[in-house]
Amino acid sequence: MGEIGQQAAVSIFVHLFFIALTWWALLAVNIDPLIRKGKIIQARLLMILITIAIGSTVSNFFLDYLYYSRQLQNLFS
Repeated sequence: MGEIGQQAAVSIFVHLFFIALTWWALLAVNIDPLIRKGKIIQARLLMILITIAIGSTVSNFFLDYLYYSRQLQNLFS
């Protein structure tokens, strides 16, 4: 049971880390020319959704890679 709790804590941390990293990276993108006047709230929501989508995808890749690398020991036992 303890290992499941550790895995959950690591997963939460990794997801939040990559979402924050993605937000930081997307701040470098100038989307101002794409925003219509008066649609700032929708543009911010879009940036948040894009951040979550990219961050979750990258963190899932990282967690899958971590899981698969742990399973490699079963190949040699």
